[in-house]
Amino acid sequence: MTTKTGEEKQAAPISAGRGGDADSSSRGVRYDTYLQLDTLLSAQKPVTEPEHHDEMLFIIQHQVAELWFKLVLHEIEAAIECLKQDELARSIKTLSRVTVVQRQLTAQWDVLATLTPKAYAEFRDRLGTASGFQSPQYRVLEFKLGNKARDLVPMFRHHLEYYRQLKRALESPSLYDEFLRYLYRVGHRVPLERVERDWSERYEHHPGVVDVFQVIYEHPDEYWAAYEVCERLVDIEINFQAWRFHHMKTVERIIGFKAGTAGTAGVKFLKKALDVSFFPELTEVRTRIGP
Repeated sequence: MTTKTGEEKQAAPISAGRGGDADSSSRGVRYDTYLQLDTLLSAQKPVTEPEHHDEMLFIIQHQVAELWFKLVLHEIEAAIECLKQDELARSIKTLSRVTVVQRQLTAQWDVLATLTPKAYAEFRDRLGTASGFQSPQYRVLEFKLGNKARDLVPMFRHHLEYYRQLKRALESPSLYDEFLRYLYRVGHRVPLERVERDWSERYEHHPGVVDVFQVIYEHPDEYWAAYEVCERLVDIEINFQAWRFHHMKTVERIIGFKAGTAGTAGVKFLKKALDVSFFPELTEVRTRIGP
């Protein structure tokens, strides 16, 4: 007879429904209770009466996106802590996971694109002013990537916890800020005005930061870990832009050039977002490499 390891015992509750044995301390944990399926699967509350068939698609699409946002924020916060502790290897692994999750978020637009203009028009007016523009997690994510906007914070005063999270993200160094602060600590000539500044201000391009990245990109073997972080940040930037582009094209496909439900300019508003860059020096440095 063999004895189960600690890992096998911990895994047993989830596999118990397939014949596994759970130890006495966790026998009551089941797949449905562990994942809170009663809560999760009852969170879809259509507002149309009678219920419009495609409203379920619309709700689930956005709820799943919010779950992925939650994981992305979880990983970015971990990456920020790694950078604070000078643990670049761990930050690289964490940021790599973020890029994979981003691809899942982008792929979701293909599902929403199956919603026809006529079907959406049949229940769109029931959404009132509800809009993805009001997603607190999305706003926190943009803040943590450096796209700060103080005027957006009051939008969430109706929910104290959301307001606090956004205000904290506004006033704290972003992921990019922490990377530049790390580079400064280990001897790179990062300009002082990028090491200490008003963190609530949107990050602005600085030629001195391009100089730092030029050294790293021209000597990757010497600065391999820093180079890898740079490339993961570029991946995140590109994936975010791909997500924005697919968002814009999906909206265009379904509602054309109508205004957004929150009063935005719809597709025109989303097109402007494509010009936003989180890490501008990481793009510019490529123009300096080589002949």
